[in-house]
Amino acid sequence: MRRLLRIAQREYVAYVRTVGFWLSMLALPLGMALVMGASGWMEASAPPPALVLIDQTPGQAYLAPVTEVLTAKNGIGRPRNEVVAPPITLPADPAAIGPALQPWLAGDSRLPGKRKLAGAFVIHGSGEAVAVDVWTDNPLLGATESIRQAIAGRMTQAKLEAAGVSPRLLADAQALEPKITDFSPKAAGKASLLTRLPGLIGFGAAMLLWSVIFTGAGILLNGVIEEKSSKVLEVLLSSATVPEILFGKILGVAGVTFTVLGVWGAVGAVLMNIFAPDQAAGIGQVLFSNGLLFYFAFYLICGYLMYASVFTAIGSFCETTREAQTLLGPIMILLTVPVIFLSQALRRPDTPALEILSWVPPFTPFMMTARAASGPPIWQVIATGILMLATVALVMWIAGRAFRAGALSTGKVDLKILIAKLRGGE
Repeated sequence: MRRLLRIAQREYVAYVRTVGFWLSMLALPLGMALVMGASGWMEASAPPPALVLIDQTPGQAYLAPVTEVLTAKNGIGRPRNEVVAPPITLPADPAAIGPALQPWLAGDSRLPGKRKLAGAFVIHGSGEAVAVDVWTDNPLLGATESIRQAIAGRMTQAKLEAAGVSPRLLADAQALEPKITDFSPKAAGKASLLTRLPGLIGFGAAMLLWSVIFTGAGILLNGVIEEKSSKVLEVLLSSATVPEILFGKILGVAGVTFTVLGVWGAVGAVLMNIFAPDQAAGIGQVLFSNGLLFYFAFYLICGYLMYASVFTAIGSFCETTREAQTLLGPIMILLTVPVIFLSQALRRPDTPALEILSWVPPFTPFMMTARAASGPPIWQVIATGILMLATVALVMWIAGRAFRAGALSTGKVDLKILIAKLRGGE
């Protein structure tokens, strides 16, 4: 045990002392701050798209409602678009307006202030034959659907008024809406954030496990490859047993990975308590009620140990990352399967396919974590827990034998020799 802990300490200190560790520690917070700040800065600094709106219907009946929806304010209080006057005198034919504005729409000519014309909307026709011609190459303009709804609403209003419905009665009818109340069968009362948090937290925990496997196992793989190529593994095998080396490395890298996650989690918890104390209290209540925190921790640890053992064993047979990539292909494909089903688990955690995948050991940690919202039967939790413990023990036993065989091997991997060594042969 003492040598195992020394190996774990050696692995931990070796990574913590590197510049890359501290850069990875700062990468996520800085990246999130940059993304949030950049999006807000771009929204605040960029002028709203300039649009030309032409209404050729009788009495320009749609000019006011369409202008209102186009210039509605965004989340920071700025207009989403700006309706500008046409830069030239436009022809009367609706079909000719777009070609006439083509130099401004293409950016060859500019509006005052050197602004580009982002789009032009031409409303023409009358009665029930109103049409809108949209001239733009910007698929993110997002105004077409708003215009359609505004014109459809105005056409409906005109139709009802023509049938004798008074404008006041029409306004009262449009203001009618049902009162919808969400109830939770589990809570036997109104649904709240607490009733929906388990599903969101389960999805987040499953994605956390996925990221931990990729980061931690990747570190293990590269570290073992480096030590094998430099003959360090052979030296370690002469002074410690295979289980001590294998589990020491896994424990040390786990410490590195969870140190980073712990710092990120602590920073996130502090910020959430400052800016969203109600949500922070709800998350804490969910995690510490009914043992959910231990539920997530159990599957997280089992999943990490299972995949970390496999990655470490693979690394012991490779002297270059190129060799490792050929062996990692099937595992990478295997790890993409949970991601495909995790979004489904968020919407319908009781889907039969998810329950079936929960009994497949490579997927069990992900699926059982994501199914936390549905409250899987206790017998399934116990049975899959026993299955995971047995699987982790078997994988670590096989990984230990493979690790010894790989650490002492030279040249390319020979599958027949590998199988023979795993069986105990020479």
